[in-house]
Amino acid sequence: MIEVRHISKEFVSAKKYPGLKGALKGLVSREKTHKLAVDDISFHIGKGEIVGYIGSNGAGKSTTIKMMTGILTPTEGTCLVGGVDPCKNRRKNAANIGVVFGQRTQLWWDLPLSESFTILKEIYDVSDADYEERMEFLNRVLNLDEFFSQPVRNLSLGQRMRADLGAALLHNPKVLYLDEPTIGLDLVVKDNIRVAIKEINEKYQTTVVLTTHDIEDIEELCSRILIIDHGKLIYDGSLAKLKEQYGTRRKVIMEVPDPARAAELPLHEYLTVSKEDYEIQTDPAGSTVTVAFDKNKLQVSDVIGQMMQHVQVKDIRVQETELADIVKAIYSNGV
Repeated sequence: MIEVRHISKEFVSAKKYPGLKGALKGLVSREKTHKLAVDDISFHIGKGEIVGYIGSNGAGKSTTIKMMTGILTPTEGTCLVGGVDPCKNRRKNAANIGVVFGQRTQLWWDLPLSESFTILKEIYDVSDADYEERMEFLNRVLNLDEFFSQPVRNLSLGQRMRADLGAALLHNPKVLYLDEPTIGLDLVVKDNIRVAIKEINEKYQTTVVLTTHDIEDIEELCSRILIIDHGKLIYDGSLAKLKEQYGTRRKVIMEVPDPARAAELPLHEYLTVSKEDYEIQTDPAGSTVTVAFDKNKLQVSDVIGQMMQHVQVKDIRVQETELADIVKAIYSNGV
């Protein structure tokens, strides 16, 4: 559905100088600054996939999305969406895509939501029969009926996001781009939006490209993620593979009568490893001791077995590395 081949985007702007003299110099200077926002990225996304496209602020996510939607033209490389070049055939591409930006709206601010949908129906040339069928489905998954007659300016953030999602799907696009679709929403509305996206994907086989900083969005919706950093694609694969490769950290959390005594146990002697291979922490306000280690160097069963031989253990919990910690580490240190 989406084929991106070695695309790059460089922004060229006039060089700025500080102060009044600098401003005057800038009027006559021909010096330019060059910023490579996207650097030789290639990937493909199949029909019906839900893919998370993530990266830190300024990594190049939005620039890539704008090239896929036809807003920007790549400096180099090609992009095809449903067999269409978005930059050369913007009108045809627009008919095949839906876009939701969490901080912007495509709705008419002073009109009732129903009027906005009527206008979009005409813009996308949606037949009366298709409109009725889509609205029945959208009302069921997004509960638009609750506020369909209200002006857009009177809608809450959660209602507006549901309305924007419905508007983006009115013409049944092949590809849906979601940029921070749950930003600022409460937990209940977030969950409803995620359920709606899943159902839309299952019913219409809509391809979804999701950019977000909300790790729960990724875990709930995406089977595959793309990670971009400083304009380069540094990871393309499944969540399971990402956790397997980079989520090697394990924590064994044990409830014990005397956490301080448990923390002083020489586990390195019992397990014949280095002190640097694990870390023991206690909870000052509770009764737990936590042993953190790399699963490639120590086994969970060995750690638990040695602790139970030397202290009374009332309860045990094993915690794997959370996706948020993995992504945070990748943002900070790269792959």
